Amino acid sequence: MTTQIALITGANKGIGFETARVLGRGGATVLLGARSAERGEPAAAALAAEGIDARFVRLDVTDADTVEAAAKWIDAEFGRLDILVNNAGITTTGATGFPPSRTAPDLVRTAFETNVFGVVAVTNAMLPLLRRSPAGRIVNVSSELGSLTLHGDPASPVHGVNLLPYNASKSALNAVTVAYAKELAGTSVTVNAATPGYCATDLNDHAGHRTPEQGASVIAGVALLGDGGPTGAFLAEDGPLPW
Repeated sequence: MTTQIALITGANKGIGFETARVLGRGGATVLLGARSAERGEPAAAALAAEGIDARFVRLDVTDADTVEAAAKWIDAEFGRLDILVNNAGITTTGATGFPPSRTAPDLVRTAFETNVFGVVAVTNAMLPLLRRSPAGRIVNVSSELGSLTLHGDPASPVHGVNLLPYNASKSALNAVTVAYAKELAGTSVTVNAATPGYCATDLNDHAGHRTPEQGASVIAGVALLGDGGPTGAFLAEDGPLPW
């Protein structure tokens, strides 16, 4: 059991792909969750060409059948899971630039389906496999925009970024993180939220000032925390963030 088995959702591009690359270069077998073979297989092949043990796993976090099938396949193939990175996330087209009072509820619901409910579905399906690991790690990819403390501070740089669907879904994801960390306290499984920072990805039309590689280094670092590391924390590159 020297090779870690890591599943990254939404791993065919961006921060998820780069996180798989970092973990794979470190010797882990990386399972790239993606919604279709057309998205996932080329990504896995690109990492395999670098000498990384990378496998595509069909996984749409909003589709219960694919979540269940992925868990069964991992169980049959490896018998356990050491790292789960809940990376898959969306913004909602049409919500950017609108104040909360002009944001359609359906846009909020759509964001929560992937960013919150999808994380719960995948975590619940993979938890029996993570419990078999000597050091299971769950990393929920969050954002500074999910921090209620920072949003409530007029001096904070995120105070003016009032995107109801995305921000609220990441705040809820942080609450989900705390809930699982409380349940798993005292076990070999830790649960943390981590923010990669504002990275240039498809999610923001490549407007971010950080690279996906920089963001991935933060996520992978949290995934590889050793014994005695935090659980139930909200972590950034420079340390903990306030909830």
